[in-house]
Amino acid sequence: MAKNNDKDLMESGAKVKLGTSDKVIRGFGYAFVSFYAVCCIIPFLIIVSSSFTSEAVIRAEGVQLIPKDITLEAYKMVTKSGGIWKSYILTIVMTLAGTGVGLSIISMTGYALQRKDFFFRNAISFYIYFTSLFSAGLAPYYLLMTQTYHLQDSYLAVLFPLLMSPWLIILMKNFVKAIPHEITESGKIDGAGDMKIFISLILPMLKPALATIGLFLALGYWNEWYQSSLFLGSKVAVKPLQYTLYEVVNKIDALKNSVAGQFVSIADIPQESVKMANAVLATGPIVLLYPFVQKYFISGITVGAVKG
Repeated sequence: MAKNNDKDLMESGAKVKLGTSDKVIRGFGYAFVSFYAVCCIIPFLIIVSSSFTSEAVIRAEGVQLIPKDITLEAYKMVTKSGGIWKSYILTIVMTLAGTGVGLSIISMTGYALQRKDFFFRNAISFYIYFTSLFSAGLAPYYLLMTQTYHLQDSYLAVLFPLLMSPWLIILMKNFVKAIPHEITESGKIDGAGDMKIFISLILPMLKPALATIGLFLALGYWNEWYQSSLFLGSKVAVKPLQYTLYEVVNKIDALKNSVAGQFVSIADIPQESVKMANAVLATGPIVLLYPFVQKYFISGITVGAVKG
């Protein structure tokens, strides 16, 4: 009887008095998490601080948590040509478009692979899983994209490969397992078609999974530079943000090592601070996105991980 009362108190949200050992364990837990959080945020603060520090101070004293000789030269050099703002717009558009289309395809695929009345679900699931184990290599992949699909110097060459991945499909499939198949059957009894059932009944229950996979897709598109280096040549005037920042660093390195660099003091070229400014510009917007999806992200990762 006493156990039932304690259970009722916990379910009703009433405060439960903690013992001394529980308080000690909880205190150690909070202290460890706080220490770990500080260790994670200090490197980012150092990057932000160094991006506002003059190159001479960085070379003489190294990077520091509190900036000295504050200057905006690194940001001026990064944004000097104005092309970075076009790259920002391009990356935002590609991130939104790729995430939206990718979520649509992945959610429909994960749902279809969990339909008990879909005869080929096991064969297709094995095929998707199999592709995550083996790869043909870079040369066949490059020839496929350029010779077969003719996507050289096309933004589609960056957009298509990141739309989905076997791991994200498996994650969505595992999450859909938590949705009873009876919901689909009830929709059929009411005369709804497959698309109506998916949009009206299934999608509203997939919010945690959509937020989780959407964040992974958005991070993939936002941090993308490899596909751009392979398929976007000189004919493409505007490159994605990460590749543009990569080119800025390469140009500064080239200037430092070139003949022209002999007429300019090395200390006047903000090489290290530019790298820090690039990191701030690249991570800032996507970091601000995480708090809005954190609740769904944690729930989606937990459910997707434990469902077999």
